[in-house]
Amino acid sequence: MPDKTDILEVKNLVVSYDLGGGLFSGGRKFNAVDGISFEVKKGEIMGVVGESGSGKTTTGRAIIRLAPIASGEIFFKGEKISGMGESEFMPYRKKIQMIFQDPFNSLDPRMSVLQIVSEPLDVHFKKMTRAQKAERTAKLLNTVGLEADCMPRYPHEFSGGQRQRIGIARALAVEPEFLICDEPVSALDVSVQAQIINLLRDLRKNLGITMLFVAHDIAVVRYLCDRMLVMTRGKIVERGNAREVCANPKDPYTAKLISSVPKF
Repeated sequence: MPDKTDILEVKNLVVSYDLGGGLFSGGRKFNAVDGISFEVKKGEIMGVVGESGSGKTTTGRAIIRLAPIASGEIFFKGEKISGMGESEFMPYRKKIQMIFQDPFNSLDPRMSVLQIVSEPLDVHFKKMTRAQKAERTAKLLNTVGLEADCMPRYPHEFSGGQRQRIGIARALAVEPEFLICDEPVSALDVSVQAQIINLLRDLRKNLGITMLFVAHDIAVVRYLCDRMLVMTRGKIVERGNAREVCANPKDPYTAKLISSVPKF
């Protein structure tokens, strides 16, 4: 049975994609995630770091059912959620939310901030009145550092950092226990990245939310995360305390990532 202190446990996860190739391809498949296992403790921030194509983003997407699981098991608070039917999994969509990488494409340009942030409430809190949703949205915007008077406005009226704050507010709307952060600062200016990273730290401190933080920048993972996984070619090649791994990498690939960090 899964450890009771683990909010998330992944066992031997495989995510495969058909390579195609026509009639004589032999049904070739590519394992984007190739048999990985790990656990995330309640209240911690677990980093997953690697270059493009390492399988880190696919891992996060598989947990929330945005990538197909070929085999393996996923447990949330001791309950096996992999293999559930959609209706059975629906309550877990409230408990597990995702912050997407690109705040420019993840927000519907036709929807106001009020509509964007309150949309999850329409699904999971159907009995809430329009006034209650507006009040909840105002509080969420305040939590992420935005003013309530931005609710009637549209995404194109905001900067990249502000859009990402709106995306974070939307993810928080249904009071999740677990956030999957898919490179949430990689599309932002360097000057804004630190603000969003510190916001995530504050959310963990103030709300007690557990996070899986996916990134290609190992310096960001070292700063933000308690523990980290290093992935390449769909496999985990190193894991441990984030600062200890960065100070004393055991795997050559980890050392390569560390050496690529600019030094000023």
